[in-house]
Amino acid sequence: MMKKKLCRSHAFTRTNSWLQRFTRSKAERPIRSTSTREESALSDSATTTDHKAIRKWAEERDGRPATVQATEEDGHAGILRIDFGPLEDRLEEIEWDEFFRKFEESDLAFLHQDRTGDGKLSRFHKFVRRSSE
Repeated sequence: MMKKKLCRSHAFTRTNSWLQRFTRSKAERPIRSTSTREESALSDSATTTDHKAIRKWAEERDGRPATVQATEEDGHAGILRIDFGPLEDRLEEIEWDEFFRKFEESDLAFLHQDRTGDGKLSRFHKFVRRSSE
């Protein structure tokens, strides 16, 4: 039985492509999830930094901008949330201007889903770093 010999350039290409696949930055890697629910939500999701689109999405779902109490610094908003009510004890409602100031300052993007798999209005969302878009 004769062994097939690979030329060096072919072996290098195979090794090089393998290395590229496993050394990509986090931003380039596909999002993988073990949760079927989250996987389904992510498959029909979109990411935006457009303030009008974010506000419209939240208000269509009766959402209001909020910050987590005890995370504020020097009177500025801390960790951002969208509250769908009733207002949780640990959340403090803030104005949209303050919300978007912190959103920009933190270099965030808004990952969201418009509709669930069965067509209902979805509240699935999360804030992600723009560098991971």
